[in-house]
Amino acid sequence: MDYQVHKTAIVDDGAKIGRRSRIWHWTHICSGAIVGNECVFGQNVFIGNNVKIGNNVKVQNNVSVYDNVTIEDDVFCGPSMVFTNVINPRSSVSRKHEYLDTLVNKGATLGANCTIICGTNIGKYAFIGAGSVVTKNVPDYALMVGVPATQIGWISEYGQKMSFTQTEKDVCLCENTGNMYILEDGVCRKIKR
Repeated sequence: MDYQVHKTAIVDDGAKIGRRSRIWHWTHICSGAIVGNECVFGQNVFIGNNVKIGNNVKVQNNVSVYDNVTIEDDVFCGPSMVFTNVINPRSSVSRKHEYLDTLVNKGATLGANCTIICGTNIGKYAFIGAGSVVTKNVPDYALMVGVPATQIGWISEYGQKMSFTQTEKDVCLCENTGNMYILEDGVCRKIKR
């Protein structure tokens, strides 16, 4: 075993866990889960069967990652944030065949207590503020807050809020890294250095 599991955690037979990952107190990883290298799962985390998690993902305490969620590399899932997988759940109606796919792209941050409604795509390096409820797709580098979450700006890969001065074809420098970003036709992207 090339990963660390606390004695109170449960890793079901068949789960694929990457090298140097750490699984802490009272966490349960189901048999069909695929977890990358160097991930950290805090206390009381649940990872479902049909879940794929990339490398260097941090899942903080009290997070449940249900079936049909894919999390790419370098994602941060804040404490007690929530994923869903059914749009209209009812206790008396089985809807496992209606699970919707959710994708969290590389480098995104999902703040504490936020909720990600199933069927959404969280763009790369997007930042979802604490307590926000995401009900629709989120663009790359978008800074989202509120209920329902709305975009209030753009954020760099480093986590610096970016200030674009114009609405069309504008460039912004991340002062912490020197990386440049361009906003063009409502789409933000990093310019290669």
